[in-house]
Amino acid sequence: MTLRLVIPGRREVDGELSVERPWWQFSVRFNVAISQNIPIARMHERDCEGVMMRWGLALASERDGIELTSRGVVRCDTLRSDDDLRAPWLNGQRGIVPVAGFYLWQRSSAGHHQPYYVRLVNRPVFGVAALWVHAETAAGEVVESCALIAVDANPLVAEIDNVTAQMPAILRPRDYRTWLASGVSRANELLQPYPQIQMVCHPVGPHVNYLDFDGPSLIRPAASS
Repeated sequence: MTLRLVIPGRREVDGELSVERPWWQFSVRFNVAISQNIPIARMHERDCEGVMMRWGLALASERDGIELTSRGVVRCDTLRSDDDLRAPWLNGQRGIVPVAGFYLWQRSSAGHHQPYYVRLVNRPVFGVAALWVHAETAAGEVVESCALIAVDANPLVAEIDNVTAQMPAILRPRDYRTWLASGVSRANELLQPYPQIQMVCHPVGPHVNYLDFDGPSLIRPAASS
């Protein structure tokens, strides 16, 4: 699943997520890609804290280094079977990434990739389920990173992502604390496709394909041909 994020501002996020320890520092961004830092809420000593993490798992390597991967999205059905995901999943290393929306690319029969902007109805900010990991070397280098969790796409998103048919695992506000603080079985129950009736999308222009562009014009509907 090819995915980019739109990150809202602090004021909007503070109104959506109850974070007791807001260590994070960020501002509105309209074209966030894997390998960049994103805000994520997680539990720490029974409190919810907001921190910045690398989007895309950073994993300890066999030679006492840290491998920066492009794994920014992981499927929910691999959380127990994948060697890199099993321990953080069972240890409750879950997080919530606040977004305003996201981009997906639809592949045409001719091979053209059309970007779409996807958002929720009447929810200008919403939380996406994530898993985070901590990598540290003997020399003391530390990298904390995260990956969004993907579930089967609903019909609306499946029509756009017609290759992988996946979508980010979107959480309801009433489930935020449960996702962060509950046991594995209860958290797993929350990994469900979000109802398509509560989502909207539209095609956008090609500038989103280039990270040099980052502004509100990226989410505007593409001009009709």
